[in-house]
Amino acid sequence: MAAEPLKTLFYPFEAEALPLPRKDARVLFLGAEPGFRLPAGFEAALHLVQGFRPHFRTLQASGYAVTPRAEDTGFDLALVLAGRHRGQNEERVAEAIERVLPGGLVVIAGGKEDGIDSLRKRINALVPLEGHLPKHHGVAFWFKRAAAETAATLRAGNPDLIIEGGFKTRPGMFSFDRIDAGSKLLAASLPDDLKGNVADFCAGWGYLAAEVLRRPQGLTAVDLYEADFEALEAARLNVQGGAIEPRFFWTDLLTEAVERRYDAIVMNPPFHRGRASEPEIGAGMIRAASKALRPGGRLFMVANRQLPYEQALSAAFASHAEIARDGMFKVFSARR
Repeated sequence: MAAEPLKTLFYPFEAEALPLPRKDARVLFLGAEPGFRLPAGFEAALHLVQGFRPHFRTLQASGYAVTPRAEDTGFDLALVLAGRHRGQNEERVAEAIERVLPGGLVVIAGGKEDGIDSLRKRINALVPLEGHLPKHHGVAFWFKRAAAETAATLRAGNPDLIIEGGFKTRPGMFSFDRIDAGSKLLAASLPDDLKGNVADFCAGWGYLAAEVLRRPQGLTAVDLYEADFEALEAARLNVQGGAIEPRFFWTDLLTEAVERRYDAIVMNPPFHRGRASEPEIGAGMIRAASKALRPGGRLFMVANRQLPYEQALSAAFASHAEIARDGMFKVFSARR
């Protein structure tokens, strides 16, 4: 979670560099993450936007109004939490400009190690900044709503990408500028006899599911599960099943139960939260896959070679084996 940048974002209000919004003001918060603390006297209604399902659920459980995509216009103030992806940050700023009222304020903050100074310089070249304030290893800066041309310029610099194979992606998604090498190795290692109901866990923008659908003989269903809302929306465009209509589920597989049961699951699970490596995420995905498979069902997964998933596979499956390996990745097959 972006604990320090969240503090930075609200610091200008705490430091009285910016006035608190009126109680009846409408505030849009793009990229909202759990754990933020509102300054004393900040009583305006917040509308949060967060497309990462675990964060979405946490914010929703805290009582906030939250949607995976921005809705409505006419906001008095827009808050933008910047992350590590330049293109995604610029898209959020463009969204903020488009959705605030004329004269409305846009406040942006992020960590210095994530490139917030570069973003500040980029925005300052397009629209004069009202001010900026460093704090908590980050920087907050703000400006009054710019002309629509500014948003258009930011969007023009971040067009939809079409990568190898004709897949459509957007900045901020996992492996948005190329097909992930681990996923390629997994796809090449899949057996020709995949059949029945098949799921792609951690489906991203749909590469593995599309590869599964290249083996349509014997398939009865292909379902995609993904926590990143925008990646799943891209998968809807990228995964076309022909006779089989894929189904798409915006799901946090670590906390939300999968109701359907499958004959096979393919998976390239994440193992990072922010910059930190957390293999327990992948181990949790292994357990979720085991629960979602029918007796005798098979899991095919890829992982970085150094990740110790063998113990999790032994605990969750009747048998498992490494079926492929290259300089960076290993592929496992496991049977429930």
